[in-house]
Amino acid sequence: MSLWKQALGAVPDHVWDRTNLQSLVLADNRLVEISDRVGELRALRTLDLGHNLLRQVPAALGELVGLSDFLYLHDNALKELPSSLGRLTRLRYLNISANEFERLPDAVTEMSGLLELRVADNRLTTLPMTISKLTRLRELHLRNNSLTHLPEEIGSMVELRQIDLRGNPVAALPEALLKLSRLEKLDLRWVTTISRPNWFAELEERGCAIYL
Repeated sequence: MSLWKQALGAVPDHVWDRTNLQSLVLADNRLVEISDRVGELRALRTLDLGHNLLRQVPAALGELVGLSDFLYLHDNALKELPSSLGRLTRLRYLNISANEFERLPDAVTEMSGLLELRVADNRLTTLPMTISKLTRLRELHLRNNSLTHLPEEIGSMVELRQIDLRGNPVAALPEALLKLSRLEKLDLRWVTTISRPNWFAELEERGCAIYL
């Protein structure tokens, strides 16, 4: 069901009655809250709540354990996520960009099935060591935050193909990136605070494109 850009203001109750829905798009509707009844939509595989005015999402989202394809929460006013979202271990794509996160929510590092994580345009100053729990992650998008470094533990995220650090005040990167044998792209454009380390050459010799 797509209710994209319908100027709803609030989600009609009949939506929550559609418990067989596999996809629900509520993007760009000036929504300020989501009912706990969202947890009744157990068949959902995709949920799009992007481009709204949400300051929080209900813990009931954690009931959607079948959510496997996409969860869009970008372009809201979120500062944290309920710990219950850590139950979404089948989820492959999460977008929480363009919010007000100052730290990566603990729930995100519990989403062990993630292949792609987008946290661009937030206020992150560091990443937790527990991000290494995302062992299946292939793409990590962190553009336009306030990150000065990455944790050494990122070297255990051996499925990583892309890391986007554009527009961050990165001062240094861990040599542990050399452990990422599948890394194809390291994007450091608009980063003016880092000196190119010698070991970048080894990454490039393997075929990793480094953009500075």
